[in-house]
Amino acid sequence: MAAPLPKTALGRLWAWAVLLIMGVAWGLTFSLAKIAVDGGAHPLGITLWQALLGAALLLAVTLARRRPLRLGASYLNLYLLCALLGTAVPGVLFFYAALHVPVGVLSITVTLVPILTVVLSALLGVERLALARVTGVLLGLLSVLLLVAPEESLPDPGTAPWVLAACAASACYAAENLVIALRTPPGANAFSVAGGMFVVASVFLMPIVAWTDSFVPLAWPWGAVEWSIIGMSAISAVAYSLFIYLVNRAGPVFASQTAYVVTLSGVFWGIAIFGEVHSFWIWLSLLLMMIGLTLVRPREAAAEPVG
Repeated sequence: MAAPLPKTALGRLWAWAVLLIMGVAWGLTFSLAKIAVDGGAHPLGITLWQALLGAALLLAVTLARRRPLRLGASYLNLYLLCALLGTAVPGVLFFYAALHVPVGVLSITVTLVPILTVVLSALLGVERLALARVTGVLLGLLSVLLLVAPEESLPDPGTAPWVLAACAASACYAAENLVIALRTPPGANAFSVAGGMFVVASVFLMPIVAWTDSFVPLAWPWGAVEWSIIGMSAISAVAYSLFIYLVNRAGPVFASQTAYVVTLSGVFWGIAIFGEVHSFWIWLSLLLMMIGLTLVRPREAAAEPVG
């Protein structure tokens, strides 16, 4: 059963504060990724640091909670699938895309994750597609077309394939959502699963980074690249933990609204930090993606409104 939303005014205010702070911070990671890759950091090296730092933080949490990683076959298979679909493959795609695509556009493509999760759920027979959700999926697809089709949409039309690479990263995250839903053993702890995912991703990426000579040294004193990588990794790990906290405290429907804040703040962080100016088509794409997200997000009849 989903957790009820906080009943007191102070509890509701706290839930909204956590959601907004988490969403705004998470949205900043798109700009930090742009700073890191523009500064010469290799996408493979950045992805490895995200996995290593995420593993360190979440393993510390599991040890503090006295819930160590489980190493049975079902858990190891889950860790491997999540490492590939949730860290290694989408991380590399996303950071390569960040070399060529404006931060605001990257933020919009991430909104595809819940929309594509609905599509994959329907294809696997996990959920049935109601009319509202079909409409939301179609609006999401139209939103992507508005990003890549009109010549006036992107500053450089030649970057359209990199927008599709960012969309492919979102597809990986959506697939990971289904893997977690369908393959997680009963009673598994979310922090332990995430920690195991980051550990396996680190082990998987280390030889690849060594072979490609793409390691990013965090040499002191830290400059913009190093601070961006540290900040991005810390925000992602902490925000993930806060998201789990919010799901447990206020329920998944309320927590799912984080997607709106992440996308919108990502767009406006790009404007504030890089001075990005977006075309009419990109703003229209953002609007359609927000409407599509509203139509596909989960509903709970018993959910108590926050306010």
